[in-house]
Amino acid sequence: MSVVIAIDAGTTGVRSRAIFTDGRASVSSYVEFPQYFPQPGWVEHDALEILFAVRQTLSNVIAQLATLPGAKIVTIGITNQRETIVAWDKSTGVPFGRAIVWQDRRTAEKCTELLPMLATVRAITGLVLDPYFSGSKVQWMIKSGQAPRSADLAVGTIDSWIIWNLTAAKSFVTDPSNASRTMLFDINNMHWSEQMCDTFDVPLASLPTVVPSSGRYGVTQSYTSTNNKADDADINIPGGIPISGIAGDQQAALFGQACFDVGSSKNTYGTGSFVLMNVGTECPPPTDGMLTTVAWDLGSGKPTYALEGSIFVTGSAIQWLRDGLNIIDNAAQVGPLAASVANSGGVVVVPAFTGLGSPWWDPYARGIICGITRGTTRAHIARAVVQSITFQTRDVVEAMVRATGVPLIDMRVDGGAAVMDMMLQMQADQLGVTVVRPKDLETTALGAAYLAGLAEGVFPTLQSITESWQLDRTFTPEPSPSTDSEYSQWSRAVQRSLNWAQDSH
Repeated sequence: MSVVIAIDAGTTGVRSRAIFTDGRASVSSYVEFPQYFPQPGWVEHDALEILFAVRQTLSNVIAQLATLPGAKIVTIGITNQRETIVAWDKSTGVPFGRAIVWQDRRTAEKCTELLPMLATVRAITGLVLDPYFSGSKVQWMIKSGQAPRSADLAVGTIDSWIIWNLTAAKSFVTDPSNASRTMLFDINNMHWSEQMCDTFDVPLASLPTVVPSSGRYGVTQSYTSTNNKADDADINIPGGIPISGIAGDQQAALFGQACFDVGSSKNTYGTGSFVLMNVGTECPPPTDGMLTTVAWDLGSGKPTYALEGSIFVTGSAIQWLRDGLNIIDNAAQVGPLAASVANSGGVVVVPAFTGLGSPWWDPYARGIICGITRGTTRAHIARAVVQSITFQTRDVVEAMVRATGVPLIDMRVDGGAAVMDMMLQMQADQLGVTVVRPKDLETTALGAAYLAGLAEGVFPTLQSITESWQLDRTFTPEPSPSTDSEYSQWSRAVQRSLNWAQDSH
């Protein structure tokens, strides 16, 4: 019974999950870690807390597998929140301050200063000048003195930090799907760009080696730790387990959804939402409002590229209803509450809490609620938040279709909010195409497992992965006269949110 473990290091927690090749239900472990907001617009993580969550969940899963006769761990795959960046001392393993998270906006002014370089940045990296990406964050770390420039400086995305620690500093690597999100990587020639490193004053020697998304990078080194927390078990990780797959979370989801054909696409409804379309092995030219990114590199010499629309706030808007407005007690209540009214009563919520991503790319946009009357209830606001998720996805898809000329055939969906039937029906109505939900919604972890399993022969071919994908339900569009009028209202509200803030905070 071969087992592949996927470590999914997300924005709010880490899940380790065992994928069985015989199709049985997986076992998993999840540990949250804190978010830090030291100043308005700043979002940080403690890299050691992320590492603890990785080790704890991995140890928990290994312990569960030890109770199953014949279970053999073949390999580990890693997937991660992408643009979040960590700096640490190679000689001690100690992080330099906190990690700067993808949502952080502290470098918005620097990105604005560099706008004359936008065409060059887009041509080399496939990205736009936005604080979302890692390059300006690294520059800030070094310039502020948080990360001292030295031969021992290591800078990497979360995958690099995890692998460096699991291999006891033997492997300092990343893959192209993560490297292509740093604004420091040449996606045409598939190596770190000296020009972009010079632009952000990032020493090339501090960056990890870029390796294929599927391939053996090293093995775990034995690690044990007595846990001082009464409610957690001790940590025991055996040595010798190969680590053989890496992908940024959204590319991993594309792989996990078996979107191997040109034109196939997926949308992950997580903290934010991310629409990716497979555009093949030729790097496309820059596309207005969209990002060009490396989907994966299987070591063949020809990477697969994707077009991406990045939406910063979707699932986190539901958390805001719970934690900020106290409209709901838990996220599961939002669907029934939104469904308790026939429409939003004219209320539109634009959740631009950290600016707007695709296709607007405006770090100065801010969230607004329009159309409130004396009759507005919490149900109307909840419904407007759910609608905002579908409207933002429509914005991205329409821009993507305009840019490529390739019509959307259907949309495969995953992520936490994909359990909401009402929202997926709204999404189908707004897109005018069938929305397809798989049985396994944790496709990010699946993608990491598939990449690692492919390297170690657990999954012999891409076709074998395609055959393991299982359909849960399809949602067929049923547009009504209100579908476009509600979207038109949304578009008006977005215009009011743009360029609202006077600075990046």
